[in-house]
Amino acid sequence: MRTKTISLTATAILTLALTACGAADNPPAAPSDKQGAEASTAKPTALSPTALSPDALASARAAAGLPPKPDAATAAAFIAALDAIDKDIVHGKEEKALSRGADTCSTYKRYPGDEAKQVDQTNKRWSSPTHPDGHGLATAKKILAASHKHLCPDF
Repeated sequence: MRTKTISLTATAILTLALTACGAADNPPAAPSDKQGAEASTAKPTALSPTALSPDALASARAAAGLPPKPDAATAAAFIAALDAIDKDIVHGKEEKALSRGADTCSTYKRYPGDEAKQVDQTNKRWSSPTHPDGHGLATAKKILAASHKHLCPDF
C-alpha cells in the first residue's frame, strides 16, 4: 500500500508540475454563451503542457524515475507480452497497463538487485477486477520481466 501511495504521489507531483504551471496567474473561467466560440479557439500559453517540448517531457519522466514513453510498436509488444502471460492482466485497459508498466520500471530502478521487493511491489500494483489483491508472485515476476524487457531495458 505504501508503494501505491508513493507512486500515486509521484504521479500527482509530475502531473501538477506539467499542468499547473501558470494556473494561479491564469485561472480557467467558464465561458459564457458569447465566449464559447472564443474559448474554443484559445491558444495554449507558453507554460501549458502542450507547449512543453518532447525533450522537456522526457526529462520530467526521467526525473520521476520513469522510462521514456514507448513508441507504438514497443507499447504493442508490451501489451502482447502481458496478454501472453494472462489476458486478465490488461483486461482491455491498455493505457492503464502502460502506466503500470512505467511504474513497475520505477520500482525496478528504485530497488536494484532486490528481486523479492520488486516482485512484491509488482504484485501489489497489478490488480484487476478478478484479482483485486494481485495475480500472485509467480505472475508478478513475469510482469516485472516483461516491463523490464519492453519498457525499461536500460534500468
